Amino acid sequence: MSRPTHIDLNADVGEGCASDAQLVPLVSSVNIACGAHAGDLATMRRAVAMAQRHGVAIGAHPGFEDRENFGRKEIAMAPGKAGLGARVGHVKLHGALYTMASRDRVLAAAIVAALSVAAQESGSRWVLFGLAGSEMLSIGRAFGMRVAGEAFADRLYRPDGTLCPRTEAGAVIEDEAAAARQAVRLAKEGLVRATDGADIKVEADTICIHGDGPNAVGVAHRIQDGLELAGINVRSRS
Repeated sequence: MSRPTHIDLNADVGEGCASDAQLVPLVSSVNIACGAHAGDLATMRRAVAMAQRHGVAIGAHPGFEDRENFGRKEIAMAPGKAGLGARVGHVKLHGALYTMASRDRVLAAAIVAALSVAAQESGSRWVLFGLAGSEMLSIGRAFGMRVAGEAFADRLYRPDGTLCPRTEAGAVIEDEAAAARQAVRLAKEGLVRATDGADIKVEADTICIHGDGPNAVGVAHRIQDGLELAGINVRSRS
């Protein structure tokens, strides 16, 4: 197996967190909240300007209009209501919508179809970010979209390659060193330790740091240092 030479490092921003200005220069892609689960027009403009200053790839981060739960509560959604689109380099769903589309083929197909049409109308070829190995990515490929399998530095994995729900104790990795070790191993070996103690294969093109995490900046610094030691460059997908 060839040794990886680069990986995309992405962060969710524009969600009202004070760390955005410190976090953006440490990643290669940002997913900017689109005003539903968090953010507003002014916040989006500030996030875009920060990304432009630092040469960071810009992506849209749409989620459920559910600010009370930060878009992380699952809401029943008819496929016909899945129209999405933005003039950006990539698109990554947020929270519960991301999780639902990762496992629900009907919902994923509706979202991908809407994105595909919107991309054609805008003359763009967006990269679709989705959970590595998920239905969302396989459907995206079938529609001819460019896709990027995503892994997470700061989340625990189940043995089937899905993420442990945030309602479970320890589902979010808060220790900076542990999150960084997981990210570097994902980038270097394509492996992650699941909750049953076994290593599982995760083919990641991009690794996420949740910008709303209290230690997001510290985690990003540690990941950058670890990737540098491993000889892996940080580079965007879009």
